[in-house]
Amino acid sequence: MLDPLKTSSYDYDLPKELIATKPVSPADSARLLVYNRTTDTITHTTFKSLMDVLPENISIFLNDTKVIKARIFGTKESGGKIELLLNKPLFMDRYLVMIRGKVKVGTKLSFDENLTAEVLEVNEDGSRVVKFFKDEKNIDFLELVELLNKIGHLPLPPYMNREDEKEDEKDYQTLFAKNYGAVAAPTASLHFTPELLEKINDKYEVNYLTLHVGAGTFKPVDAEEILNHPMHSEYFEIGIEAKKALDNAQKVLAVGTTVTRTVEYYART
Repeated sequence: MLDPLKTSSYDYDLPKELIATKPVSPADSARLLVYNRTTDTITHTTFKSLMDVLPENISIFLNDTKVIKARIFGTKESGGKIELLLNKPLFMDRYLVMIRGKVKVGTKLSFDENLTAEVLEVNEDGSRVVKFFKDEKNIDFLELVELLNKIGHLPLPPYMNREDEKEDEKDYQTLFAKNYGAVAAPTASLHFTPELLEKINDKYEVNYLTLHVGAGTFKPVDAEEILNHPMHSEYFEIGIEAKKALDNAQKVLAVGTTVTRTVEYYART
């Protein structure tokens, strides 16, 4: 019997030719697997048929996070090139980032649009804490996002094995993306089209919460036992209306793993 806590229990072969590097069009033509627990049967269909398999009397929850162009390229004072991936804001306008290239505390980094960063801390897990400046003046999160939208790149998942393109600015955001803060999209929601979303809103109660996906989502599981894998924390927010809906819902449909872990954490705590 497989040990559910052993990473090796989840090994499987995924041929490279089956890893999509571009989205299908239209988005709801993506394949959908439906498992019926009552009859123990599996049906292969498409996301467009989602309405045909949803039960009655459910409350649907979506993640309205918005992906930041969190990947930027710059140079050190020495002239050496570096790559920086924003993970998340901390406090006092400090940020947790990943930096490709050797840096130490005090290192100053330069980017386009007169954006600079100073390394304040180097953590054991390889992450760094930095502070950003524009024209040598400290900037807040919204000012930083505005600059990243000009000079940054969308941090596509590594397994896509390609650089981001102009089309990704639309394809790698959900239709309802609202609150900047994620470094990866809540991918299950990328399959909604305006037509399908309208049908769902007409029939069901639809609610929104926010979970900003962090850079930890890209971190491979190297530990032999799952419980030894260090997990990065992520910011989430459940508004008053969404909280009321959660408390009163008979059945909840959480679209994607980001919504699922937010709802489960709320239910546990």
